[in-house]
Amino acid sequence: MLAQPATPAAIARRDAVIDIDPDASCLEIQGLSLAYAGTPALSDLTLRVPRHRVTAFIGPSGCGKSTLLRALNRLHDLNETVSRRGAIRLEGQEIHAPEVAVAELRRRVGMVFQTPNPFPMSIYENVAFGLRLQGGLRKRQRDEVVEWALRSAALWDEVKERLGDSAWSLSGGQQQRLVIARTLAVKPEVLLLDEPASALDPISTLKIEELIRNLKSQLTLVLVTHNMQQAARVSDYTAFLHGGELVEYAPTDALFTNPRLARTENYITGRMA
Repeated sequence: MLAQPATPAAIARRDAVIDIDPDASCLEIQGLSLAYAGTPALSDLTLRVPRHRVTAFIGPSGCGKSTLLRALNRLHDLNETVSRRGAIRLEGQEIHAPEVAVAELRRRVGMVFQTPNPFPMSIYENVAFGLRLQGGLRKRQRDEVVEWALRSAALWDEVKERLGDSAWSLSGGQQQRLVIARTLAVKPEVLLLDEPASALDPISTLKIEELIRNLKSQLTLVLVTHNMQQAARVSDYTAFLHGGELVEYAPTDALFTNPRLARTENYITGRMA
């Protein structure tokens, strides 16, 4: 059967997606489609995520951005109704290949959710949790990693005198930074952030945003946010999704100041919900 010619809309979307250098890419998504119990959620997405940069996924509720984020470390494996086509590669390796251990993938691709989820244990033990699972570290080495992770999450100075206190005694913003420290402790290559500041007050939100900007020297970050101002402040690249499709993908400044497609402009100017 002959392939159907691309529609003008499909050509426009293709032309509105930047081509990141493969050598500078950490993640590559190729022709990804995903459905829940047969209901499409993502449709033929193709893009590359650059290494040591912040990439934001924006779009209205239900557009597929959180679905895409969760696909990047195989969280959909937990849902038997999900079907998938296409490829996701981390540093050139297909993450669904039989030889890929899911636990190791999720160490390499950590995730922070919208609501902070510290474990019911001390601040110290929260950060050390993954280190203890991995094993092989003496107490002094573990102490050094815990301090490094808390410093990297901009939390050390606030908690260094109370590491034995319950993590639940921290404020919401501190708990979110603790969760980030817990994720950083096992040295991931990618950090996925799903609306990490949406439940926080403005001051805590600014601290999370500053942390995101600072962390890209250490790893690659992918951020889902409903807050377009936040995406503009912290990200280097932005992907606009709508109806499960990748509409436009560009450097953040270009996408917000000079979008190539009317659909993108209508969304960022508030003319489309």
